[in-house]
Amino acid sequence: MHPQKKFHLVFSLLMGAMMIFIMTFVITLVNVGWSAQFLLVWLKAFGIAYVVGVPVIFFLAPVARRMTARILGVAPP
Repeated sequence: MHPQKKFHLVFSLLMGAMMIFIMTFVITLVNVGWSAQFLLVWLKAFGIAYVVGVPVIFFLAPVARRMTARILGVAPP
């Protein structure tokens, strides 16, 4: 695998884990509160969101980089 592609894949996996961890935790806490089922509900939400979120990050991050470069008038990375 090309080093840039490998970097992008690992970046997507890590960024997905960090963002989805925080977002599902907060949203589950808001919706369920500190209840007995919090952990189970949160882990289920995390699992589903990770499977959906990582491919979204993988495919949309380059688009966001190009859009940002265009908005700022700089060369895309």
